[in-house]
Amino acid sequence: MSSTIPTVDTCSACDARGLEVFHEQSGVPAHSVLLLPDRDAAVGYPRGDLRLAFCPACGFVTNAAFDVSLNEYSQRCEESQGFSPVFSAWLRRLAADLIDRYDLHGKDVLEIGCGKGEFLALVCELGGNRGVGIDPAYVPGRLETGAADRLTFVTELYSERFSHLTGDAVFHRHTLEHVQPVAEHVRTIRRSLGDRDEVLFFVEVPDTLRVLRDVAFWDVYYEHCSYFTPGSLTRLLRREGFQPLDLRLDYGDQYVLLDARPSAGPTLDGPPLPLEDDRDETARLVERFRDEYPRRVDELRGMVERVRSRGGRTVIWGAGSKGVAFLTTLDLRDEVELAVDVNPFKQGMFMAGTGQQVVAPSALASYRPDLVVAMNAVYRDEIARELAALGVDAELVAL
Repeated sequence: MSSTIPTVDTCSACDARGLEVFHEQSGVPAHSVLLLPDRDAAVGYPRGDLRLAFCPACGFVTNAAFDVSLNEYSQRCEESQGFSPVFSAWLRRLAADLIDRYDLHGKDVLEIGCGKGEFLALVCELGGNRGVGIDPAYVPGRLETGAADRLTFVTELYSERFSHLTGDAVFHRHTLEHVQPVAEHVRTIRRSLGDRDEVLFFVEVPDTLRVLRDVAFWDVYYEHCSYFTPGSLTRLLRREGFQPLDLRLDYGDQYVLLDARPSAGPTLDGPPLPLEDDRDETARLVERFRDEYPRRVDELRGMVERVRSRGGRTVIWGAGSKGVAFLTTLDLRDEVELAVDVNPFKQGMFMAGTGQQVVAPSALASYRPDLVVAMNAVYRDEIARELAALGVDAELVAL
């Protein structure tokens, strides 16, 4: 059933009132990376509502109907992208870059929202560092790393009671978008650092400008209750006592990366970094998303229906959150029978909301799809090579 909590009207990033709702969707799966063992459990998984709202004051976007009681972060979550060669290579490059930029050698590092621990392990392997990771989705015994004796994991959500855990660097990758009281959360982290102004605070989140510009509704899902542009993320950290050092896009310009250090107080009066001044652009793109969303949905659903009308088969490649949002928004059930994923922990499981079974790429050799929809264009070449190796001659459309 869908949640029915009241809609909030105050921005959790800057406390301004007057949020402007621009997108609504009822009954979306409350989680999209949980491992669901059968189709009934997947189709019947609890649902919540989306009411995306824009803050004109700071440019932040939030789900104003988010119900935190629907959260179920645990070891049943399977968010790892590390089985993709493209992603693994990028993750290693990111770790090496941060180590080189900030001389992270022989240091203590903390990762809040570490997932299965791959990135933290890389930073400790490549820099000879010691690491602590916090995440209820971490699975003990699964991570293979030469730095195992220098790693400690806490399988809980980060909160004030873990503020004694800190380090010379604090990483916060693809976690802040899962937190609705974002200013309060960042404030907690800032307090934990005290007067240690040399600590690196690194934040990585999806770029909402891209989502709005491309009308990428498959990047809008329930777990993501907070949506950041480069500017809104930087302004948040400035308000909460950080000095931004570098702001950039990476991974096909899909991710916002921000390096910062603690400051003695707010730094809103400082000169803006490149990419930071984006409030007007965000407001314009919010209107674009609102206007173009119906056409985009019709376009992509029509693409799948045309294949089916001529007796063809469609599969999606990417059985994570993007896949769930794509299938749920388009209400694709029998039209798409299978979802493909290279992560072996997802294979044999079922997609929340619409119930497609997740299979390994090798299953396509006998299934012979006519259309493969890749949920992320950054993997297009990797997927094309895999399809060719399997002898699958299908149209490949990358979102």
